Amino acid sequence: MPSLEKWKQFTQARIGLNRSGGSISTKEMLKFRLDHARAKDAVLLEPNWELIHESMNQLSTKYGIKNIFVKSKITSKQEYLLRPDLGRRLLDGSELDLIPKDEGFDLSIVCIDGLSAKAIDENLISYLELLFSEIQKTKLTLSPLVIAKWGRVALGDEIAEKLHAKICLVIIGERPGLSASDSLGIYLTYKPKIGNTDESRNCISNVRPKGLPIPLAVKKTIYLIHEVLAEKKSGVLLKDQMPNESLSPSQEKLIPEN
Repeated sequence: MPSLEKWKQFTQARIGLNRSGGSISTKEMLKFRLDHARAKDAVLLEPNWELIHESMNQLSTKYGIKNIFVKSKITSKQEYLLRPDLGRRLLDGSELDLIPKDEGFDLSIVCIDGLSAKAIDENLISYLELLFSEIQKTKLTLSPLVIAKWGRVALGDEIAEKLHAKICLVIIGERPGLSASDSLGIYLTYKPKIGNTDESRNCISNVRPKGLPIPLAVKKTIYLIHEVLAEKKSGVLLKDQMPNESLSPSQEKLIPEN
């Protein structure tokens, strides 16, 4: 069997920790506290909204897509953590009500800060840039891009329903763990509407450079969008049959042998 040191290169999980008697080593304890602090920061801090808006405007200009900023009914970060129900509903008087909806759209993309400011700051724009470049190769019709503050995943249902979109694609900062505080979660829902629950969604999780790489996440997203439109269903009703391409040939060679 390979040593634990060889396996450590394939995971950020805490395996094979050094110990001194019945306790883990000082080095491992300090690393644990640092990761815990990073996880707390990811939840409690706000994304760099000024930079996000600037980047979104650049994307909108490049791809000819309008972007809209909205808020949930939440009024503070503390309330966001205590009242997830309010994070699922839009603040009254949204600009979304002014968008023409005569023809509707195939896809509504909603970007939500969620529970990780770090994920939004570091990975959102990279994901969107590649996603839009791939969508341009298709015949999909897009609603305006929506950026939402203090929202939960279900906020996307109300937004996409207002925009008369067939599919809601939510990109959100995932709840951080002690080994990953920068993960994006991608959720797809067919026929989005207020009251939808999680079994109606397909999820792509752990999207980050050291998790599911952004190019593979975008490829999975495009695949699921086409499957949802073809099958007219999502969530537990839709079987994901995309071939497993999570490992490149170069990565496969690194897996230690027994």
